[in-house]
Amino acid sequence: MCKRFWKFAPAAVLISILAACAQKAPPPPPPPPPVVVIPPQPQPPMGAPESMRIPEMADNGVRTTVNSNVSTAQTVWNFRSAFNVAALNCVEPEYEPILAGYKQFLKVHDKSLDRVDDELDKNFKGAFGKTGIRERETYQTQVYNFFAVPPVKTTFCEAAMQIAAELAQVPAGQLEGYAPQGLAKIEAPFMDFFNAYDQYRADLAAWQAKYGGIIVLAPEQRAEAVTAQ
Repeated sequence: MCKRFWKFAPAAVLISILAACAQKAPPPPPPPPPVVVIPPQPQPPMGAPESMRIPEMADNGVRTTVNSNVSTAQTVWNFRSAFNVAALNCVEPEYEPILAGYKQFLKVHDKSLDRVDDELDKNFKGAFGKTGIRERETYQTQVYNFFAVPPVKTTFCEAAMQIAAELAQVPAGQLEGYAPQGLAKIEAPFMDFFNAYDQYRADLAAWQAKYGGIIVLAPEQRAEAVTAQ
């Protein structure tokens, strides 16, 4: 474009044109990098640790726990164990009915519990011989640990409050009939927690796949990056 004016412009004008042509405007600065809004990383439910083992879901969609596929006698004893854990751990004033209910439970259903205890001893001895009692104690420790998972304490104690109220209406000799539904109710908070933890792991995997490779800079680092461009 500048050359088209050289033949026809006066000398003074030609000098101005040449000066303008010599001073090309600098290119515009590059736009700042796009701002990536990263949502918070998913966190475990109920204050649980970021990594923990939970019972796996079976192929039939039912989660397998220490309470799965057990005999009637074992169901009764696992229910007793769960109620025992609640009586020991739910010590806040609002949960006082649990301990009182547990004491009453042992008194009312003493004969049924003794019968179940003897039956389980025989079952374990028959299955494991001389190590039967030790095997039973090992299994029972797993049951106690299951019902003592810290993140579930609040909802577990609330379920135990309901159990204490219901047990007050169960007469002696009827424990075996109530135990399956009682065990399911007192186990339900843990099933809810396990489901929530599974969802957390799925959400975390999706978050890491989408945002895990993004380097998040501090504000002063972002300013330096823009200035350097």
